[in-house]
Amino acid sequence: MSNKPPLLIGLTGGIGSGKSTVARIFQILGIPTYFADDRAKWLMANEPDLIQGIQSTFGEEAYLEDGSVNRVFLAKEVFSDPEKVKKINALVHPAVSKDFASWASKQKSPYVLKEAALIFETGSFKDLDYVINVSSPLKVRVARVLMRDTHRSEEQVNQIIDQQIPDETKNEMADFIIKNVDNKLLIPQVLKIHELLKSNF
Repeated sequence: MSNKPPLLIGLTGGIGSGKSTVARIFQILGIPTYFADDRAKWLMANEPDLIQGIQSTFGEEAYLEDGSVNRVFLAKEVFSDPEKVKKINALVHPAVSKDFASWASKQKSPYVLKEAALIFETGSFKDLDYVINVSSPLKVRVARVLMRDTHRSEEQVNQIIDQQIPDETKNEMADFIIKNVDNKLLIPQVLKIHELLKSNF
């Protein structure tokens, strides 16, 4: 077994593209996977420096009395305002990057995956060796999200999509593209990339 550190691979895709499904296939193949969005939520509730930063930027109201994140407040006050979204991202994303680097250094695998919606938007792709983009037609993505997130309206889904880099641009920036459409099977595409990464090119 090589002592080389694992390759750091980003796995991204717009909302509803199916990147979580793709991540699960890589996990079945034994690849350690870091789910950045889930980890960001954990860090917001547990990382003292990040908590302090959020409170000093958005006020004590950002947290409930039990110390948990006040999601209703943040959704209303922060995520509806693009400038405030930039501010919270500037706090959360560096904390996630540091956490990911620490996690990745402990893994024993030819490569590890960082699954995140905003790899290109946040600039975190610069810290990665390669990026895979899961690409899917816009109509399909909207339909998938509406089925999955019954609390969201079509307008809300389109607002989220508008804040993300267009799929075509992500495809140009990515090193690998996985097409998630009904007529293109995911597993053979994942296996092909897996074999390439496993051999470290």
